[in-house]
Amino acid sequence: MNLIQRSVACVLSFLVLVVHMTAQQPTRSLTDTVTAFSPRGTWTRFGGDPQRTGWNKAEVDLTPSNIKNLKLQWSVQLDNQPKGLQGLTVPIARPSSLTQQGFKDLIAVAGASDKVFVIDAETGKMFWQKTLSIEGNPTGADSWLCHNGINATPVLGPAPPDASSGGQALFVVASDGKLHTFGWVSGEEILPPIPFVPALGKAWSLNLLNNVLYTTTSQGCNSVKSGVWSLDLSDPSHKVSFFPTGAGIWGRAGPAMTADGRIVVETGDGTYDVEKNMYADSVLVLSPKDLKMMDYYTPENRAWVTRKDLDMGSFGPTVFPFRDWELIAASGKEGVIYLLDAKSPGGANQSTPLYRSSLFANEEVNFAGKGFWGAFSTWQDGSGTRWLYAPAWGPPASTVKFPVQYGSTPHGSVMAFKVELQNKTPILIPAWNSTDMALPTPSIIANEMVFVLSDGDDGTQVNPNAVLLNVNARKARTSHAVLYVLDAATGRVLFNSGDIIKGFSHFSGLTVSGGKVFIGTYDGTVYAFGL
Repeated sequence: MNLIQRSVACVLSFLVLVVHMTAQQPTRSLTDTVTAFSPRGTWTRFGGDPQRTGWNKAEVDLTPSNIKNLKLQWSVQLDNQPKGLQGLTVPIARPSSLTQQGFKDLIAVAGASDKVFVIDAETGKMFWQKTLSIEGNPTGADSWLCHNGINATPVLGPAPPDASSGGQALFVVASDGKLHTFGWVSGEEILPPIPFVPALGKAWSLNLLNNVLYTTTSQGCNSVKSGVWSLDLSDPSHKVSFFPTGAGIWGRAGPAMTADGRIVVETGDGTYDVEKNMYADSVLVLSPKDLKMMDYYTPENRAWVTRKDLDMGSFGPTVFPFRDWELIAASGKEGVIYLLDAKSPGGANQSTPLYRSSLFANEEVNFAGKGFWGAFSTWQDGSGTRWLYAPAWGPPASTVKFPVQYGSTPHGSVMAFKVELQNKTPILIPAWNSTDMALPTPSIIANEMVFVLSDGDDGTQVNPNAVLLNVNARKARTSHAVLYVLDAATGRVLFNSGDIIKGFSHFSGLTVSGGKVFIGTYDGTVYAFGL
């Protein structure tokens, strides 16, 4: 059989598969069928999956043996104006998307100035872009806390039942709180904008399951209450539900989900009054869709954590299976890590975790730039060992010892732990501490490697006279981001990008998909590293 015959046979086999699958699922479009079975590391949301694990199980093009050949393939400057300290969201990606021009690897980012960009991941050329129409004006000037722009990383999923076309849809929350729904390939707005959260309320990364979208709001921006929001796209009225928490939920990952769809969030500093639904510095588990309180965990030292401004809200929870449990891993600025039973996170008294670590970070009890910020990532290796990786800002506590270390880490590091069983209870065992990073973002695990961005940001919030720094003063303290690839078992550096990335990144991150690594920086540049 010659090359042409083999190509024809391959195409015919593919079409037979598509016809068979659409016959089994008649409501799917051809595009939906093809993209649903894209095996090349699709990354549809912050953390990659509803549980926010950060594990890309399908990425196989990048390997420990070829990663040393990683290089910058392209960079593109986007037409986006940063606001406050926010530039671009974390990229999301779907390789092998079926278009009229054939299969294309596509990525998407949202810009703070209400822009949406979908880029050809192989060339860096713009595939489509939109400027969102918004309504209303902010009550205050842009700041690094309330920047009055897009903040939530979008999510990619099946088009809603009442959309004008099927296939995959890109969901974006504009600064005015309205949900915009775009056809992934067409770029057409397939639903009119839907009111979701209050305008300029600083929504965080979207999550999606069973046609219901979720997000959180925080920090009182534009006088919007902090809490958890859901929007039911399967309901013709697009019902919105809200659970007020009395404390900000500003972990950049947004809400996580358990395997059965319950919503998990961590709150920050604020009022604590259970009778009034005010749960400062706690882990909450809410019901799907209607967001009713199901259970919660509050640390016994909660009052001290709040008093010292050590928000648990600086972190987003991660959910994963381990032995007979589904665990929730939670943390915050304090520098300790909790493992909670998803079925009963606080035990009988709401304050008893399965495991509370000793102090791993922030020995100086600093409210800014120290402790754990962002989100965990987790995976299970071939031997069955469950790993947990934490982005630590500042050095480790003097009392914690890692079997493998790579020098002092005054600015920050990735801390790696093994989840093990001790006295029939899950615990964390320190495994390695990475090289120094300023400041590490939530990492991504793919093919036995840890990908992490030292984002070049600076966490200092006040000057020596205890005056809050403004945006320009904070920007003046930044450097440039560096991409690191680490051996997942040892933390050894397999690759670093040196001085290639020129700008810094704030509260964003990276994406690994289809044999490439994508990074967005404050100045609106997207970088693509590949082989």
